[in-house]
Amino acid sequence: MAEIVSLADAVGDLVPDGATVAMEGFTHLIPFAAGHEMIRQQKKDLTLARMTPDVIYDQLIGMGCARGLIFSWGGNPGVGSLHRFRDAVEHGHPRAIELEEHSHAGMATRYAAGASGLPFGVLRGYAGSDLLAHTSVARITCPFTGEELAAVPALRPDVTVIHAQQADRKGNVGMWGISGVQREAVLAARSSIVTVEEVVDELTATGPNHVMLPTWTVTAVAPVPGGSHPSYSMGFTTRDNAFYTEWDGISRDRDTFSAWMREFVVDTSDHAAYLDKISNHANG
Repeated sequence: MAEIVSLADAVGDLVPDGATVAMEGFTHLIPFAAGHEMIRQQKKDLTLARMTPDVIYDQLIGMGCARGLIFSWGGNPGVGSLHRFRDAVEHGHPRAIELEEHSHAGMATRYAAGASGLPFGVLRGYAGSDLLAHTSVARITCPFTGEELAAVPALRPDVTVIHAQQADRKGNVGMWGISGVQREAVLAARSSIVTVEEVVDELTATGPNHVMLPTWTVTAVAPVPGGSHPSYSMGFTTRDNAFYTEWDGISRDRDTFSAWMREFVVDTSDHAAYLDKISNHANG
């Protein structure tokens, strides 16, 4: 049964230093609030897994929380590079990070294998790719057809963190909208944190692609309205496109980045305070 707790308690209890942490959500429902709380609590030596590491991982890397990254594509959506990620790779600032790169299909297959309790997953892919020489992929032969396939090891995070629209008071979670790999990532993990827009008496399927995670699949639920900003939560918030554009300039310079993170994340008490500062900044 999932416990309904504060985000600070969930991160403090379930994200130890050195953990492998998956933070999933595709375009929307990205768990920014949880990432900010890890920064506030000065989590370190994390191996971060995500199919599309964008601004949230740029922030965690730039604040020195990450020792490694397992990913399939890294960039600021619609804008360009992740400059703190790039600085860590090219110059080891604020620390060098280890990289394990996969295709989107490879990452999804790794999560699916972990969710199924299998040691590896199989797919048609990686053919003609340089990734074969640089990442954890093996070629195997199908015992039935003789076809050569790619095998990738199961990905089983210590903790998976996602954002969703709703949870009920028993800890059942409901989400809808663009589907990513949140379900598989939660089922593959040893523990999980779900931040939600609201806690309700009964889950309501109010949008497309509705997914429900039963309470027994979730470790902790933390109510955090607006917890996906600058991403969005369908039915609750809209995507802050201006933020993503602004981030390109903020993250290019080490000092500008550090000052922004100090003002808007480190020196804020929680996500509500962060949203207040962001709103005042946008309107000011």
